[in-house]
Amino acid sequence: MTLLDATTLPAYARGCAVLGSGGGGPVGVALATALQAVADHGPVRVVRAEDLDGDALVMPCGIIGSPAVANERIGGGTEAEVLRETVERLHGTPVAALMSSEIGGSNGCLAAAWAARLGLPLVDADAMGRAFPRMDQNAMELAGIAPTPCVLTDERGRTVILDRVDGRWLERLARGVLESFGGQAATSEYALRAGQVRTAAIPGSVSRALAIGTALAGGVPDAPDGGLDRLITGKISTVDRTGAGAGTATAALVEGLGGDAGRLLRLEAQSEYLAVYEDGRPLTLVPDIIAVLDTRTAAAIDVERLRYGLRVSVLALPCAPVWNTPAGRRLAGPAAFGLADGTPEASS
Repeated sequence: MTLLDATTLPAYARGCAVLGSGGGGPVGVALATALQAVADHGPVRVVRAEDLDGDALVMPCGIIGSPAVANERIGGGTEAEVLRETVERLHGTPVAALMSSEIGGSNGCLAAAWAARLGLPLVDADAMGRAFPRMDQNAMELAGIAPTPCVLTDERGRTVILDRVDGRWLERLARGVLESFGGQAATSEYALRAGQVRTAAIPGSVSRALAIGTALAGGVPDAPDGGLDRLITGKISTVDRTGAGAGTATAALVEGLGGDAGRLLRLEAQSEYLAVYEDGRPLTLVPDIIAVLDTRTAAAIDVERLRYGLRVSVLALPCAPVWNTPAGRRLAGPAAFGLADGTPEASS
């Protein structure tokens, strides 16, 4: 049985940051929160859905809102309890385990912190296998799991319940609630049973994050390792940003160094990295995962922190198989982000 504790959480957080594909929020504060939680309440047991009774209630959970707000508002410490109590009341049964709504970025670590506080296991699965910007861009949506009732709460315990809406309306209404909550909310949506997790969620995502973080403990690999495919090592030569807020589009050029001297790659990003091009040809596209790492430290660099002169390694990782189905690509493939046939629509 895998335990998340003071010895394994740093590697786990490193892997979550990579799976964030440049988004999902920075993991630093969330890792500190998780480390404090396991110090106070003991390690988190990571279990497979198969280890739970098929009817056991699993509560997906995470934070939605601006990463900048999340870094400034650490939380009141009661969000997990409020979510669990409300979900149990709505479903009429105890929560048996937590599951991250989004393994990529800070939510992977927050789910571990909340599991420690509640004394519950964390299911080795999540809803996305990476980070996506919308709440409905998840595997349960594809499997037909009802997104509501959805619970949103803030650090003061103020709670909103959304019900009887589909995934796209959930996304729309939840973002409206954020304005009243000051830009951030803890949420639980797409609650499901353990038997459903086995077929409707992304299995093995906690283990994958831990394995990726462990593989990067010694630095960026020179060759493909554990699914990490290095595309280039170089420096950021230009960064261009257009738009504002959630609508910001980022394009950056990576100039190859060392063995990659003479190569030039173009990164396209919105909330997450979406595409890597070389000579106009896509090397990898969303929904596959693109990670930009600091070459010296192997730390993942968020889209918002890209700047001229950074020495980076660009890696690609395969997405969960469900995202390569026709329905998966409609929901979270290139066209969902304004990319058509590997070419941004804006430049076509």
